[in-house]
Amino acid sequence: MGSAKQDRLRAVGPRLRELRRRRGMTLARLAEETGINESTLSRLEGGMRKPTLEMLLPLAEVYAVPLDELVGAPRTGDPRIHLKPVTRGGMTYVPLSRPGGIQAHKLLIPARPGTEPELKTHEGFEWVYVLAGRLRLLLGEKTVILKPGEAAEFDTHVPHWLGPDGEQTVELLVLFGHQGERAHLKART
Repeated sequence: MGSAKQDRLRAVGPRLRELRRRRGMTLARLAEETGINESTLSRLEGGMRKPTLEMLLPLAEVYAVPLDELVGAPRTGDPRIHLKPVTRGGMTYVPLSRPGGIQAHKLLIPARPGTEPELKTHEGFEWVYVLAGRLRLLLGEKTVILKPGEAAEFDTHVPHWLGPDGEQTVELLVLFGHQGERAHLKART
């Protein structure tokens, strides 16, 4: 095996450890979400175990990153982000940024007649910008209607709910930190 390939393999463990720490996850929680033994994960992160495809696939899914990012595949110089939509709770999140730090997603929320709003809270802060449709934002006891071109920001400790105001799908640009990403995209259904 060439030196460049060996260097990339050696870098997988530290890269995995950094991804886990940035997301505030413990090895125990990661083991629970991936089905990979906690000891194996620790050895993998420490470079004492070589990664296999069977290990990397669930890790890439939990971290919501492309597999080539885990193994440090050479960059092509192409600045485009490969969009892999994630659907949770009837909403479709399209990532617009790479993992780490503030996350940007395009969010599509279809109308669901007869569905009652369910207010939720979680760690973090969110910022939304309406691209198309009308957004109905419930914040505690308040209802705010936003039209295309309007934005809102709020502390997610306040009970909140986002949905269309009417029968048309609402499209949003949403920014949130890793706590918000965990609450929206990592929740098990």
